[in-house]
Amino acid sequence: MTFFSFTGATTFSTHPGICYGQLGDNLPPPQKSVSLITSLHAKRVKLYDANPAILHALRDTSLQVSIMVPNDLIVNISRNQSLSDKWVSDNVVPYHPRTLIRYLLVGNEVTSSTAPNGTWPYLVPAMRRIKHSLKSLGIRKVKVGTSSAIDVLEASFPPSNGAFRKDLSAPVMKPMLKFLNRTKSFFFLDVYPFFSWSADPLNINLDYALFQSKNLTVTDPGTGLVYTNLFDQMVDAVYFAMNRLGFPGVRIFIAETGWPNGGDLDQIGANIFNAATYNRNFIKKVTRKPWLGTPARPGSALPSFLFALFNENQKPGPGTERHFGLLHPNGSRVYDVDLSGETPEAGFRPLPVPENNEKFKGEIWCVAARPHNATALAAALAYACSQGNGTCDPIQPKGKCFKPDSVFWHASYAFSAYWAQFRKVGGTCYFNGLATQTAKDPSYGSCKFPSVTL
Repeated sequence: MTFFSFTGATTFSTHPGICYGQLGDNLPPPQKSVSLITSLHAKRVKLYDANPAILHALRDTSLQVSIMVPNDLIVNISRNQSLSDKWVSDNVVPYHPRTLIRYLLVGNEVTSSTAPNGTWPYLVPAMRRIKHSLKSLGIRKVKVGTSSAIDVLEASFPPSNGAFRKDLSAPVMKPMLKFLNRTKSFFFLDVYPFFSWSADPLNINLDYALFQSKNLTVTDPGTGLVYTNLFDQMVDAVYFAMNRLGFPGVRIFIAETGWPNGGDLDQIGANIFNAATYNRNFIKKVTRKPWLGTPARPGSALPSFLFALFNENQKPGPGTERHFGLLHPNGSRVYDVDLSGETPEAGFRPLPVPENNEKFKGEIWCVAARPHNATALAAALAYACSQGNGTCDPIQPKGKCFKPDSVFWHASYAFSAYWAQFRKVGGTCYFNGLATQTAKDPSYGSCKFPSVTL
């Protein structure tokens, strides 16, 4: 039973594209990266800006391209048509049509902040400005949208209860959906079953999150729709939320999805086996013909971008943030994958057995990573010591951990002490990439490093 009317997009390839982030200091140059994208059999590529070197490298390829207006320009563009025209003239006109720019996203996850956000009221007006600029410059094949995370919902289970957050629904989502519907664009959605599962692994089955569930299903009591995976559940919650606002026909484009191939010791399920399993199964789902769609929209095409091309070593946050890549920065594959879905499983090399599908139990310390920049490490040490109560007393002269008197060891102690104090309120073991977690106790003699016990 089809719950929403839908006009299929027969001209779209359902081969997933790839998100090409650039938050790394060791990534290959654009020309090489474009070659690697092609080798993965991607059909499209998503950028998080309008990088001229990358757009030039994408010229005369068959790759469809998504570019992005940065979040910090949204307010000004919404107020000024001339600025919008200039942005399009500078970032689209020089490359189009030889570079196949097909999507232009105004901002990235602008609505994710649950605090009152000064950008929200300007998002849809900026989208209208950009669309007007494209039209006035004779560019008609570019869909304008913005990417949203699943946290735009206040209710998502069961999917038929899907509803947008009250702070967003009337002022942002309704006018946005009206714009998307009028321009026949997409609702660009970032969907990560990993985060939902890892937040509640006791109640959400891992195989259900990995598209591997053989017998486990979830039935929506409101509709009778039967779900065999977490991804479909999450997507359909958004379909129902859009329907609730009166826009059942707006199409969803998966702007990001993926699974981390590694992470910190305290991050469950982030490993190569799960990442390969999720991404390969996702590719099978969206490339299968006839199209599967989702239970609420069976038979509909689901265009998508997988996140991400590379492991990016300068992404802030937990370790998983730096481990979503299909490729290492040197271009080698983290695991075998074919975005066309045409390579059978037997054609892939065996995967390493997962070792962290259950939560880590024991003590963890946060220490300085090698190699390190001494100046940056000294600044991070000073920051850690400035936080909390007596965080660094033991590494002061005559303290039990003062010796060895080196920035590296003092920083290691300070990082552990900081993390032990602040992890419960969101403190991380990162320090701009200068810190790493370890299960090996760095304490020595009478110097005892504080730890986090899981």
